[in-house]
Amino acid sequence: ALQNSKLLKVRLDQVTIQAKLGSMVAYQGGVTFEHAGSGGLGRMLKKAVTNEGTQLMKVSGTGEVFLADTAQDVHVLRLEDDFITANGANVLAFDDGIDWDIKRVEGASSMLGGGLFNMELRGTGHVALVSDGPPLLIEVAGEETYADPNAAITWSSGLTTSVRADVNLKTIIGKGSGETFQVAFSGTGWVLIQPSEGPVV
Repeated sequence: ALQNSKLLKVRLDQVTIQAKLGSMVAYQGGVTFEHAGSGGLGRMLKKAVTNEGTQLMKVSGTGEVFLADTAQDVHVLRLEDDFITANGANVLAFDDGIDWDIKRVEGASSMLGGGLFNMELRGTGHVALVSDGPPLLIEVAGEETYADPNAAITWSSGLTTSVRADVNLKTIIGKGSGETFQVAFSGTGWVLIQPSEGPVV
């Protein structure tokens, strides 16, 4: 549940969650924190190669844990035997019943030398995401929708993605718009867009 717009409160009762490493700001009770592995060699290699998928910790025990990430806005989604795709940097925490994997945006690899990769979160349970400012929810139905790859936080399972590249002579000689790549969303569903290209690291 949200403690406030910037803070997630997790009530543990002999359950386990996975959360972004270092996101704990306070807790009460008997809470245990441990590093969460990648869940197998395949996912470990994907994380290493793609640099996608946030570093996770397992949180278990009894009591309450408060999680936050650089005072970004927190949003909680409930999945019912469904999946969403999310930018790994925007994943704050999720129930242990949610499985994750790393997926590539279609059409991205040849242009980006590795491509655009995101986390797919699948199953039944809650997922907490962060956004750098109040997000915009865009409904997609029929007409393609385009977003900056760093501004698109998450999108629903009914959408397919591809990459649109605005590469021309002006881009090559340094006079482009700076918006060289966009992710295109098609199908029926929704996209959550943050009003930022993410906090400066």
